[in-house]
Amino acid sequence: MNRTSRRLTQRGLLSAVLGAAVCTTYTACAPRPSAAVVAGAANSDIVVAEFENAGWDGWVARGTAFGSGPALGVRVGQLDIRGNHGSGSASSELDGDKPMGTLTSPAFTIARQFISFGVGGGDYEHHACMNLIVDGKTVRRATGYNSDTLRPVSWDVRPFLGKSAHIQIVDEAKGDWGHINVDHILQTNQPDRLPVVSQPLYQETYRPQFHFTARQWTVDRLNPGMRQEGWLNDLNGLVYYDGEYHLFAQRWNKCWIHAISRDLVHWTELEPAFWEEELDSAVQSGNCVIDYENTSGLSLDKSTPPMVAFWSRNDNRSHGITYSLDHGRTWKFYAHNPILVYPERDPMVFWHKPTQRWVMMMYGDGQYHIFTSHNLLEWKDEKHPIPNSYECPDFFQLPLDDDQAHMKWVLIRGNGKYSVGSFDGSEFKEETPQFDSDAGPNFYATQSWGNTDTGDGRRIQAAWMRDGVYPDMPFNQQVTFPCELTLHTTPDGPRLHREPIQQIASLHKHEDQWADRTLAAGETWDLKETGDLFHIKMDVDIPEGATLRFHIRGVPVTLTRQTVACGTDPKPISGQLKTVEILVDRTSIEVFANHGELSISKCFLPDESGLSLKADGAGITIPSLSVFHLNSAWKKNDGAIAFSKKAGS
Repeated sequence: MNRTSRRLTQRGLLSAVLGAAVCTTYTACAPRPSAAVVAGAANSDIVVAEFENAGWDGWVARGTAFGSGPALGVRVGQLDIRGNHGSGSASSELDGDKPMGTLTSPAFTIARQFISFGVGGGDYEHHACMNLIVDGKTVRRATGYNSDTLRPVSWDVRPFLGKSAHIQIVDEAKGDWGHINVDHILQTNQPDRLPVVSQPLYQETYRPQFHFTARQWTVDRLNPGMRQEGWLNDLNGLVYYDGEYHLFAQRWNKCWIHAISRDLVHWTELEPAFWEEELDSAVQSGNCVIDYENTSGLSLDKSTPPMVAFWSRNDNRSHGITYSLDHGRTWKFYAHNPILVYPERDPMVFWHKPTQRWVMMMYGDGQYHIFTSHNLLEWKDEKHPIPNSYECPDFFQLPLDDDQAHMKWVLIRGNGKYSVGSFDGSEFKEETPQFDSDAGPNFYATQSWGNTDTGDGRRIQAAWMRDGVYPDMPFNQQVTFPCELTLHTTPDGPRLHREPIQQIASLHKHEDQWADRTLAAGETWDLKETGDLFHIKMDVDIPEGATLRFHIRGVPVTLTRQTVACGTDPKPISGQLKTVEILVDRTSIEVFANHGELSISKCFLPDESGLSLKADGAGITIPSLSVFHLNSAWKKNDGAIAFSKKAGS
């Protein structure tokens, strides 16, 4: 099929797309094209580059990757480049995968609605890619797919019509697939292939509406994988500072995702805080502290304390820091990294007031090692490792039964297992076995916000809901809803409770309420609820031998007198089940029993709608049931998507 025919097959789809404001996940919402622009669809394409000549024709090559000109003629075949237009292609593989450099176009004015091109080579966002630069900022990016066949790609550039731009082809990668090939760059109103992301940002089919997920900033990609825009995994550096909650998370060691909030419900995602120093060097999991006394000397002004982030390189031995002097908006790498060389990773640092020094917990060889420092830069091994501990430690104090005179230390492992004990600044003495802080199938790399003693003092926890599935979405993975942690006395010793923070009420839209309902054995009660966002509160009285099954959009939550199950085996509670609280988002369910004594976090893909309950084995009494329909934490505004004004700036 020739190019003209391909254009004709796109025409109907393109007309439908242009008939309304086109929103994508990498722009909040592109403006509706003016009549003049739409009429311009008949205008001819504008060639940005065809790479058919021996030289670069005004493009500027720096470094050694791109040589003195494009790959031409037989050289294209030798490099196994396929799908190019004509006889040439820009390539950074002329001398293999090791050379690195950039190739930058002359400035041009964006005068069509799309920029289309063919791209192949390595799939390394940020390191082997083609960037569109407007006002000095990368606004669009594309990579190859670990193939030298050039695939057609297009960028929607309507938000930048009339602006001056550059294209920069980047190769900062070496090793396997450490190159990029590009050809046939056009400004066009009818690209061979439209962008694949078409749903509005934060309104995608399976995008959670009050659980944090990562967005795409520059790429056009569905089903992003590890290290790609839209992916999210381990939580890092949760810290409260000066009225803002900061959430950092891994893009699988490539960079630290960053978002801020003033209420832990409405989040504003910022661009990544910082990236790995070079390809595959990594900035693995860690945490953040506020160095109020400037013990590190990283700030020249003590009134501007540094926010310091700790992380590990991919060698699982070298640990470094980056720091910010402007509330996390910009970051610098410490000039003398690494600050510590010790196997393995995931440093977690906090200030220990009684000993007036910093303490670091770090995972290594199946245990947590304890280090101390007076300045965050030089560390001493206290040689009191904590056994049976794996990855992503979280360590903090909580009052037992809300008694500030009776404080206990809680250590939570990466898998959510916790134990309670005492800590003297160098040694943790466990006083309990390990228990689940959450018993669900999708709960990992838990962290809690530090420095909240400068705010309301609550200990708030969140975790990566690992292994969720979101087919054909431009994001991947989500975070649990923030939960407050409290410590309670039980006949079997102290136990951790976790409950949704009270700010969930800020999303309440309307409430449906029932009281004193009895279900006979075998009876089903259809609540006749529509929607996909719910906050459910229920009191139950379940006799021995009876089971209450709460079907939530096709997912059963199974309740008995002393157990709860949701995608799990039945999980026991210490006494009779009396209260149940459930958060339902588009692709997640979180269940809390007896005021957080037990919690279960589960991802799901809905295959039904509605809510219903069924009693089995015996009759069941439901003294009260409230179903709150929820608003999205994301807010529509004049056709675009913006965060609620409650979000931090």
